[in-house]
Amino acid sequence: MFQKPKLNPVRPKMTGSRYVLAVKNLKTSADYYQSLLGFETLWSDGFWHFLVRDKIIIMLGECADEIPAGEIGDHSYFGYFEVANIDGLYQEYQAKGVEFLSPLENKPWGQREFAIRTVDGHRIAFGEAIENPQTGI
Repeated sequence: MFQKPKLNPVRPKMTGSRYVLAVKNLKTSADYYQSLLGFETLWSDGFWHFLVRDKIIIMLGECADEIPAGEIGDHSYFGYFEVANIDGLYQEYQAKGVEFLSPLENKPWGQREFAIRTVDGHRIAFGEAIENPQTGI
């Protein structure tokens, strides 16, 4: 007779995330993330290249024959990264010549943020919580 497995009473907890991105040229994309965005190689085998910066992990996979991210419009946004010292990151990316989609600015929803476009056309937004003048939080 089949017995149901005992359920663990501890609520499952999601502990992080990784972003899986299809890219046209693995070497070009990995070089971009390393030299312009400040990521470091975590692991690579020629088909995949995993990169890390602080708590963000990006998993690049070469898909040379797929539609490039730059051709799918707003669907090419894949992440919103929370940052400590958003002004410093913006200055770092300006100095390296990163392509910005929107400048660094305070938003009414209580975030100071900017957005970029990667070499493959993926879009990433970066933000830091600021005090909301309406709520004081």
